[in-house]
Amino acid sequence: MIKVLITEDSPVVRGFLEHVLNSDPDIQVVGTAQNGEEAVNMVAVHKPDVVTMDIHMPKMDGFEATRKIMETNPVPVVIVSASWNPEEVDKTFRSMEAGAVAALEKPRGFGYPDADSSIQQLVSTVKMMSEVTVVRRWTKTRFQKAEALKPKKRKEILDLPEVPDMKIVAIGASTGGPMVLQTILSGLMKDFPLPVVIVQHIAPGFLPGLADWLSRTTEIPVHIACDDEKLMPGHAYLAPDAKQMGVNSRNRVELKNAAPEHSVCPSVSYMFRSVAQNFGRYAIGVICTGMGRDGAMELKLLRDKGGYTIAQDKTSSIVHGMPGEAIKLDGAIDVLPPKQIAERLRKLVIKEKSNLELNSMSIES
Repeated sequence: MIKVLITEDSPVVRGFLEHVLNSDPDIQVVGTAQNGEEAVNMVAVHKPDVVTMDIHMPKMDGFEATRKIMETNPVPVVIVSASWNPEEVDKTFRSMEAGAVAALEKPRGFGYPDADSSIQQLVSTVKMMSEVTVVRRWTKTRFQKAEALKPKKRKEILDLPEVPDMKIVAIGASTGGPMVLQTILSGLMKDFPLPVVIVQHIAPGFLPGLADWLSRTTEIPVHIACDDEKLMPGHAYLAPDAKQMGVNSRNRVELKNAAPEHSVCPSVSYMFRSVAQNFGRYAIGVICTGMGRDGAMELKLLRDKGGYTIAQDKTSSIVHGMPGEAIKLDGAIDVLPPKQIAERLRKLVIKEKSNLELNSMSIES
C-alpha cells in the first residue's frame, strides 16, 4: 500500500481528495492536515510515502511546509494547487525549488467534463512519485558552511568532437522537468548565442507561471511561443498548451493543431522531428527527466542527421523514462546531470566561437 498524507485547508476539498485516493486499492490515506504546520508534524509520525500539498493555507503555507519537510523528514511532495491563482502558481515553483517533485491542478469534482481525467492524473502521479527517492535538503546556513569546506576542484576542459556552427538548442522534459530547466538555463551565459526551444509536459494553466519563474530565476528571457515568432539568440521558447510546436528553416516557430503523440500535446517527439528535419547537424537536442518515451526515437533521428544529442543521467532524473529510452536507442552522444548539460552547452558554443576566431585570423593573415 502507498501511504499518503493529504495537506489541504478546505474541508470539502480535503474530503474529496481523501475519497478519491482511498478509492484506489493501492493507496491508503494515513492522515489529513489542515495546514503546513500540521503536515510537518504528521510526516514525522505517519511516515507517508507521498505528501499532497496545497499552497495557500493558514499558519504555514505549502512552500514553507515543503521546505521544512525536505530538511527534516524528506518524502516526495506533490503540489496540488489552483493554476488560475498567480500567487499560488508562483509559490508552486518555489516549492519545487525547495524539493517538491511534481505539481498538479486540483482535480475537478464529480460532474465536471474533465473530472475523470484530472482524478486519474492525480492518482497516477501519486503512484509514480511514491517510487521516487528524495534526499534531505540542508538549511541555507548548513549548505553554505559545507560548501566553504569543500576542496576547490580544478576546472577541466573536456574534449569535444568537431561540430559545425550550431544554430538552435531543443530541450524536452516532463515529470521533474521545471527544476532541470531552471538548472540548465541558469548555467547559460546571459549572451548565449543560440535560441532554445522547449517542450515541458505540465498541467494546464501552469505554463505562464513556469515562464515567469524561469525568467526571474535565470538570465535567459523565457517566453510562451507564438506562431511564426522569430527565434532570437539568448531567448527560450516554451511550447504552449495543447499545440504541437515545431520550427522551420527560416528560424521561426510553427504551431499546429496536430494530434497528440505519445498521448501528449505538445510533444517532444514532434519538436525534435521538426528540429532534425530543418536544422540537422546544426542542432543540439537535450532530453530530460520524464515518464514514457516521448522524444526518444526523435533524439536518435537528430543524432543520425549529425546533430549533437544529450540525455539526462539516471541519478539526477526524477523519472528516467524518456532519457533512458533515448539512451537504449543510442540516441545520446552524452549522458549528463543538469549542471553538466549546461556546461556542455557552454563549451560547445565557446568552441564554436574559438573556431570562428581562428578562421578569421587565418583569412586576415
